[in-house]
Amino acid sequence: MSGTRRKPGSLGPYVEGYRAWLLGLGYTPSTVRGELKLVGQLGRWLASRGVEPAQLDDVVIKKFLADRRAEGFKRIATARSFAQLIKHLRAEGVVSARSPEVRVAPVGDLMASYKQWLMTDRALAPSTVLRYEALARVFLQGRATSCGELGLDGLNGADVARFLLGECARLSVGSAKGRVTELRSLLRFLHLKGLTALSLAESVPPVAGWRDTGVPKAMPVADIEALLQSCDRSTLAGTRDFAMVTLLARLGLRSAEVASLEVADLDWRAGELIVRGKARRQDRLPLPHDVGEAVVAYLSLRRSVGTRRVFLTLRPPHRPVLPGLVGEVVQRACRRSGLPVVGAHRLRHTLATELLRQGASLVDISQVLRHRDLATTAVYAKVDLSRLRQVARPWPGAAR
Repeated sequence: MSGTRRKPGSLGPYVEGYRAWLLGLGYTPSTVRGELKLVGQLGRWLASRGVEPAQLDDVVIKKFLADRRAEGFKRIATARSFAQLIKHLRAEGVVSARSPEVRVAPVGDLMASYKQWLMTDRALAPSTVLRYEALARVFLQGRATSCGELGLDGLNGADVARFLLGECARLSVGSAKGRVTELRSLLRFLHLKGLTALSLAESVPPVAGWRDTGVPKAMPVADIEALLQSCDRSTLAGTRDFAMVTLLARLGLRSAEVASLEVADLDWRAGELIVRGKARRQDRLPLPHDVGEAVVAYLSLRRSVGTRRVFLTLRPPHRPVLPGLVGEVVQRACRRSGLPVVGAHRLRHTLATELLRQGASLVDISQVLRHRDLATTAVYAKVDLSRLRQVARPWPGAAR
């Protein structure tokens, strides 16, 4: 059987299906041969130990690798090398989709319920859910008792304030405000679950600090063009990166909005684009000609895989990109262009600043950026220095 010099043992019936599955994910034939060689090694070991393929899990894999080391093999694979095999066998129903249930601590149960609430009821972004989870875990673990109880009986405002002061002692004003928001969310959830008698969210003290004291930083338009020109559009990677940067620069999309873009969101006939924003909002934006061309150029080169997402990873298995990768694309473009490294959000600020310079109103900019509150857009008024000079009162005793 090609791909394995020796018989693949207990895993023999699954080799051909696994080969086809890997090729469908975009793996090259040489990589597939290497994967099948590992399957053969593992299959023969399973047969020699009397272990059925249905029993295959992380524990069995670790035992297999440990035996390989004990036998003196120098080139040993890692447990991660078998992740795709386990995934395939689970999809085929050979291996149970779930490991035997292990009873977790009450804090673990509550954290799972809290995460579900954040994602469904609150519709928060995955990155935001991670931040909220981190704060909740610290708070709940600090309250849990050694007997396995949650320790929420008798929780009061003083306890909440004491925890918050301890957390915020080492944080900046902005980070402290984030902790307040995260803690209030947890306390609302605990009250809704009936774990606290009172709604203690209102007892969380606010953090003093002026809002919008900074000035949005923008890039020169020439630098944006340099970022675009740095993308090698003769390659799949460069074409994908060019399309991403174009969406960021021309439409002011957020990283998460670029990552979540789906093929069905592109309405070519109407010349519009559906943007999946915060809190599950869906907004329609005009699809400029150059943006459409950039996306079409990428789609024409991209592999056809079973996903609705537009932007995929370059290496197999081809998965939808995460928001963090969009930021990395911008950072790499900055390095290629010899520019200071900035994040993807800097392009959003640049678009708003350029629109303001060309005479657009704050209301117009708010609609382009899809701000729910005009006060969020008002911060860009501070970058229009020429108009501010017209309304600024002169310093006493100074000539205007």
